[in-house]
Amino acid sequence: MKPSLAKKELDVAEFDAMSALDSIRRDWKNFAPSDAVVPALAEIVCTAGDLAMGFFRPGAKTSAAISKKAGGSPVTEADHAVNRYLEDKLRSLLPEAGWLSEESPDNDERVSQDLVFIVDPIDGTRAFAAGERSWAVSVAVVYRKRPVIGIVHAPALGETYLAVKNGGAQLNGAPISCSSRVKLDASALVGGPLFMAAELRGLGLQFDLIPKIPSLALRIAKVASGMLDAALVSVNSNDWDIAAADLIVNEAGGRMTTLYGRELLYNKSSTKHGELIVGPQPILAQISGAFIEARGA
Repeated sequence: MKPSLAKKELDVAEFDAMSALDSIRRDWKNFAPSDAVVPALAEIVCTAGDLAMGFFRPGAKTSAAISKKAGGSPVTEADHAVNRYLEDKLRSLLPEAGWLSEESPDNDERVSQDLVFIVDPIDGTRAFAAGERSWAVSVAVVYRKRPVIGIVHAPALGETYLAVKNGGAQLNGAPISCSSRVKLDASALVGGPLFMAAELRGLGLQFDLIPKIPSLALRIAKVASGMLDAALVSVNSNDWDIAAADLIVNEAGGRMTTLYGRELLYNKSSTKHGELIVGPQPILAQISGAFIEARGA
């Protein structure tokens, strides 16, 4: 299964890769959806999804070998295969870009680079390994600490979210936008951990908490599409979990911030983040206000 992100769907002409990259290097402020790197990047990510699907078994354990990382979290043969493929193709696409991936050794060399790829080869590895469909390939291009291209590709669901800075957000080639709700109520759909939801409910907010979405990138992207009205993110997410989805939700008219409304920065020495909230601005103000009142500024 390979959701099409062909050049025709993205409404860009046949491209000259070298001239497009030269344009991007000259002035990232003018980066727009018509720049040729976008369909090239989308094609790479979709092909990476095809590679992962070769190991995926819907409703059954993956065919990929599974091992444990130092911290005890699982990693599969598919994670490593997708990571190798992405690093080879993406570094060829933008050789000057640094590299940060969940499945690659890290060092501080990338921190001094303006342009960096931030990658999660399979976000939601546990779901992938168990045959659940809610996992994704997540790739962001980050320029000076903020994402300028974001792709979250969920091949088992047939969903591909894409955004370019100042160019809007798409799901399978169609424009998307965040919920038009101005406040949470009993019918509002929220995704996030039980303990954060319980705290908000204890502060008087009402909403319908949906079952857990294993991929954090996908949870955030579903806010961008309006499928969810808001999302909550617990402490210790990493750059690779959220960078691509951050841009997607921003370009869809929402935001992802700290509980105190601060914008996130990426490609720092530490990749970790604290508790986060995601949604349209009126709902973020409601959630943030409740947390601040309870916990203090």
